Amino acid sequence: MRSRLHSPTVRLRRLAAELRRHREANGWSVSETAGRLGWRSPKVSKIENGESRRLSADDLDKLLNLYGVEERGEREALHRLAKEATVQGWWANYRDAFGSRALPDFETEASAIRTYEALVVPGLLQTPEYAEAVFKGAGLTDDAVSIRRLVQARMERQHILFRPPAPHLWAVIDEAALRRVIGGREVMRDQLQHLVNMAGHHNVDLQVLPFSSGSHPALSGDFTLLEFQDPLDQSIVYVDTASDVRFLEKPDEIERYSLIFGRLQGHALSAAESPVYIRDIMAGLESDDRE
Repeated sequence: MRSRLHSPTVRLRRLAAELRRHREANGWSVSETAGRLGWRSPKVSKIENGESRRLSADDLDKLLNLYGVEERGEREALHRLAKEATVQGWWANYRDAFGSRALPDFETEASAIRTYEALVVPGLLQTPEYAEAVFKGAGLTDDAVSIRRLVQARMERQHILFRPPAPHLWAVIDEAALRRVIGGREVMRDQLQHLVNMAGHHNVDLQVLPFSSGSHPALSGDFTLLEFQDPLDQSIVYVDTASDVRFLEKPDEIERYSLIFGRLQGHALSAAESPVYIRDIMAGLESDDRE
């Protein structure tokens, strides 16, 4: 079974947070809890850190009984979280494209997505032709079937922007990404027009960071900050580099990237000015074609 609305990882993190909250409310350490249950301490730690993907109903009941959780509705809700944590998302079909830790796992339940891209258009806003040119240019593979799957996986990600409840996407895009002609002038024109069209959606705010802004707080690279509706679901930062993918979850890391994004927005053109600026770049492409 595949889920398009539920993230197993987000549900697992929420369950872990609830169980940790109940343990702390009882004033017990991890080792004390493990001792009361006849378990080893690492077992409790892995459950509370979201490292145990499958928490059996029996083990969950033992924890809830120990913590004194008697309210039927709460117990049922926690069992439901444990069950949903085992349901694979649609992205499991594209493990070859996304890897073991997939960004869509978090995007699917995000209430807000804030992203900064310096060199290419954000994946959630790419056209199929532009995405194909990006993958070909990256040189990771020249196999047509593999590239087609990568493009298909990227297009699948974009469904979150059109289904209720849709997350709010804030995208700050460097001017360099808009002027870099990827896939040829026709592909680039279509991509820029798509950005203008998407900027008209109620749940999309798009800002261009112009060259004239000079130095800015995100010169170190791209990032995506994901936030969630449930207060138990902590925000997370996604950073993709040439060598690996990192998910940052510490409060100070979240705060730092939130501050960076806020400052980027201050350097960038407004959401009203940006589509006009993009149209000017499109006009420049058309003028070059006539010369």
